[in-house]
Amino acid sequence: MQQLMSYMRAAMERYDMIAEGDVVAVGVSGGKDSVALLCALAAMRRFYPKSFTLKAITLDPCFGNQNGDYSALAALCQELNVEYILERTNLYHVVFETRREKNPCALCAKLRRGMLHNAARQAGCNVIALGHHKDDAAQTALMNLFNGGNFTCFSPKSYLSRRELTMIRPLIFVPERHIEKVVKQEKLPVVKSACPADGVTERQEMGAIITQLGGKYENLPEKILHALQKGNISGW
Repeated sequence: MQQLMSYMRAAMERYDMIAEGDVVAVGVSGGKDSVALLCALAAMRRFYPKSFTLKAITLDPCFGNQNGDYSALAALCQELNVEYILERTNLYHVVFETRREKNPCALCAKLRRGMLHNAARQAGCNVIALGHHKDDAAQTALMNLFNGGNFTCFSPKSYLSRRELTMIRPLIFVPERHIEKVVKQEKLPVVKSACPADGVTERQEMGAIITQLGGKYENLPEKILHALQKGNISGW
């Protein structure tokens, strides 16, 4: 966990992610990345030079038109002294039953973003922290390149003027394998996704490609991030 927070602090300071007095909403899906981010930010409140308030927001997609069980996350937030907000949504119904999307991930992500923005504003937050890590960034850059011919990525920090929200990604320097190790060692609660598309996404396919190429080209995710930074691409 100490190493994880060291990675995070480097990203937070490089991109000036948190200002004094910020109220930060962590989007907690229940997956390993968001849970690790929540716990690390909660611990960093004790020593980070800029004081901030932390809240956790879970948007339940209600897969199968059933309420998800997030009691483990609620218990974790109580232990961390973090306000926990759980909102039930109609994401499953809209994406899988009404729209019947061939590519459900894109629509689901778009709808979820809007819902998270609304929930954060209603909770009095001015910052949203998302759990994208180094491997996510590398995969996104290559997906954009292969699909659209543009070498772009999500930004480490961006301001949504219409919402008056700042979006930050404190885990962008953290390798996914390190997050997996921390979650296992700290025995953090992870809520398994009930999404019908779980395990068959394009992002996972891209991750497999990067792993395969990594056998010939060492530290490939690191090199992709360095290229983003060197080219000052997407705010990197």
